[in-house]
Amino acid sequence: MAPDLMQLPPVEQAEVAVIGLGNMGAALARRLVGWPGGLAVHDVRADAAAEFAAGGARVAASAADIAAGARVVSVVVFDDAQVREVVGELIEHAAPGTVVAIHSTIDIDTAPELAAAGAARGVRVLDVALTGGPSGAADGKLVAMAGGDRGGYDYAKPVFSRWASLLLHFGASGTGIRAKVARNMLQFIGYAATGETARLAEAAGVDLQKLAAAIRHSDAVIGGPSVVMVSATTAPYAADDPLRPIFEHTRALGEKDLGHALSLGQALGVDLPFGRLGLEQLAAALRVPHGEVP
Repeated sequence: MAPDLMQLPPVEQAEVAVIGLGNMGAALARRLVGWPGGLAVHDVRADAAAEFAAGGARVAASAADIAAGARVVSVVVFDDAQVREVVGELIEHAAPGTVVAIHSTIDIDTAPELAAAGAARGVRVLDVALTGGPSGAADGKLVAMAGGDRGGYDYAKPVFSRWASLLLHFGASGTGIRAKVARNMLQFIGYAATGETARLAEAAGVDLQKLAAAIRHSDAVIGGPSVVMVSATTAPYAADDPLRPIFEHTRALGEKDLGHALSLGQALGVDLPFGRLGLEQLAAALRVPHGEVP
């Protein structure tokens, strides 16, 4: 363990803190009520801390006040400007070894810059991006995608485990937020494609609520789009890779079914840009492009 972390008490005996008690921050803090070393909270809205004060938490007046006692601090504020302000204050006042976890979705350059500033003072600044929403936090089932100092991550992991059921350390500072950006890209492209699917189904006389139920049920059985992310590279599958025949079969099915969807859209006068793009890009996305096999 790094020397500065050795200065800290065992994490179970350390005070932990949450700064920012909006929907997500409050959900995280609720999971930490009763932490053996104590919980501290801070929010610019005084009334946001009332429920935690009633539960025995220390209500801090500022980030500097949080830093005076807490040794694992979760920062769940709105944007880059607020993150920089809060984390800068924590870095200035925190004891060496303190772990500051940024959970806000921020610019990809912000976390490495703050991590470097923290390292200069012995403070471990991690980017720990979250997915699963407040309901996932309430149930302790978030996914935590972390980047930054591994020793700091390992020290704070028992704290994160209070609200996350899948914790992944991606590597150097900034990799956690980059993973979140990529994950969210898939989600929101999916939403846009879902809207296109709904327009086609509606024009074809399909009951949208029943269709949604069918999609949710089948996705729960076979998984969503991430099922094709099964290896560590996006390079095409080699001819002797045992996965290649599986994805060639998937490509054939997908191209056939996308062709049917585009024909239906043309017949009904429904424009399907995502459908056309999907047909164009499917083979490459599945890593089995048409043509010469590597």
